[in-house]
Amino acid sequence: MNIALFGGTFDPVHKGHLAVARAAVQRFQLGKVYFVPADVPPHRRGQRITSFHHRYAMLALATAGEKDFLPSLIESRQETGGERPSYTLDTVRRFQHTLRPSDRLFFLIGIDAFLEVATWHKPVELLKECDFIVASRPGFSLADVGDALPEGLRPPPAVIKAFRKQPAKGTIALGGTTLHILDQVEVPVSATAVRRAAASGKSLARFVAPLVAEYIRKMGLYRKQ
Repeated sequence: MNIALFGGTFDPVHKGHLAVARAAVQRFQLGKVYFVPADVPPHRRGQRITSFHHRYAMLALATAGEKDFLPSLIESRQETGGERPSYTLDTVRRFQHTLRPSDRLFFLIGIDAFLEVATWHKPVELLKECDFIVASRPGFSLADVGDALPEGLRPPPAVIKAFRKQPAKGTIALGGTTLHILDQVEVPVSATAVRRAAASGKSLARFVAPLVAEYIRKMGLYRKQ
């Protein structure tokens, strides 16, 4: 079975996340997509972030009607054993121990987050652990993807230059790393927009699933402080 881990902060999960996951299921014949909220995101240290149990609860509500989607606790403190940051490399390796020999693991990520992958914990090792599915958006080129790779995997300058005029699509395989670009999935929603709308008391109907909107309202999440 093809299985994907969809990593992110999910603060909150929104319709854009679900659209990307559905497109990935169809394009790569995924049997399951595990949504993995980071408990202690290394890149968000010192920043305000909603409690893990709220973000996990919203994921559970958002994926309740999707047979191929499951929220995962693999990066919860109970699983990681404390306050250690949620390193994606550790998550992937822990999850691989649960797979059958016939399973194939992918890591699904939005292009905005992927552009920072070179700053992640041991990025070269991570990118060689499994195939990556990078959800692109209009305006990004293959050069953007290539430039984001850490040293040791980044294509030479001449190749990057040739990539400038090519939209981010297709598959890139180099140095033991395979990146599949998931294009043509455009849902103009962001977690920031959801939080701003909630803080202003506006309707969240166009941003998130109805159960998630109701949860945000009942729990008073994202209200102005």
